[in-house]
Amino acid sequence: MLTRRAALMVGAGLAAAPMLVQTAAANESLDTSAATPVDLSTLPRIRHELAVPPFVHAHEQVASTGPRIVEFTMDIVEKEIQISDDAYLQAMTFNGSIPGPMMVAHEGDYVELTLRNPATNMMQHNIDFHAATGALGGGALTLINPGEQTVLRFKATRAGVFTYHCAPGGPMIPWHVVSGMSGTIMILPRDGLKDQFGQPVAYDRVAYIGENDFYVPRAEDGTYKRFADVGESYPDTLEVMNRLIPTHVVFNGRVGALTGDNALTAKVGERVLFVHNQANRDTRPHLIGGHGDLVWEQGKFHNPPAVDLETWFIRGGSSGAALYKFLQPGLYAYVNHNLIEAVNLGATAHIKVEGEWNNDLMEQVQAPAPYEAT
Repeated sequence: MLTRRAALMVGAGLAAAPMLVQTAAANESLDTSAATPVDLSTLPRIRHELAVPPFVHAHEQVASTGPRIVEFTMDIVEKEIQISDDAYLQAMTFNGSIPGPMMVAHEGDYVELTLRNPATNMMQHNIDFHAATGALGGGALTLINPGEQTVLRFKATRAGVFTYHCAPGGPMIPWHVVSGMSGTIMILPRDGLKDQFGQPVAYDRVAYIGENDFYVPRAEDGTYKRFADVGESYPDTLEVMNRLIPTHVVFNGRVGALTGDNALTAKVGERVLFVHNQANRDTRPHLIGGHGDLVWEQGKFHNPPAVDLETWFIRGGSSGAALYKFLQPGLYAYVNHNLIEAVNLGATAHIKVEGEWNNDLMEQVQAPAPYEAT
């Protein structure tokens, strides 16, 4: 078991360890003190309280003002979570949720994040915004020890949905990511979303899906191991991670997190924007019984959306978005269409849709009944 001191050494020291593939270390110092100051004092500020996924904080789809400074505060929380009936994970999270909360701003805004690492944590952490430009996406400017906080501001120069994740350097990067530390930021065009013809489109609600692959070690008797803290979990977890075969592939932190009583809801006629994040592995979302009316498969809103997709592709380390207008009531399954991962490992969500059935779209002409072979 790692002590707090040893765990901190893991967080800082292993970043420089020899690796087969060398990765950038966020804990390399970056001095920006000589840069020319930027005066943003005339810009208005707006502060958003982050929502717990799959929900998203209130926001405008079309910007009603010029650029603003959009403020968020996020705490890093290390805690044990239950990811299935028989497995627990020593998780590292943004704001206590897997995935981390979605942040929404508009192109041209400045995103200002206060990131806090409570003294009760064991590890160094930071944040790498794929939406940001420079300094490892902010990772080189946000590395904080337990008991520290930092404030990062970046200009939202590109519209789309983007991954963010923890990237403290070296082998800590994949471990922190597959322990839960990833999320999505959505940067909307100032005039909102457009369809394939350049015409405005809107959504009635957002369904924020964070897909995670977890790697939980097993004991000799085949049961999943539990650990006292994240430091103790590292050696055994690393061994499972390096085999590249996840024990769980889940939506929003747990098998069944978005099914049953926790299923998403919608109504016939509503347009739902499905935002899907996977920070580590490729995935293939599919809405069983529906389609992707408009799909920003690469997540970038200035690219014309694809139309009428049955299944779309989200590259590992990115987010994508798909808009669908529900036409029939019933229970829909939203899955990773690697059906082994969807059914056996947990990557399934449900959407309960209310409304009137339309026989023109689908009709059971004959109910199941015995037949006589001719």
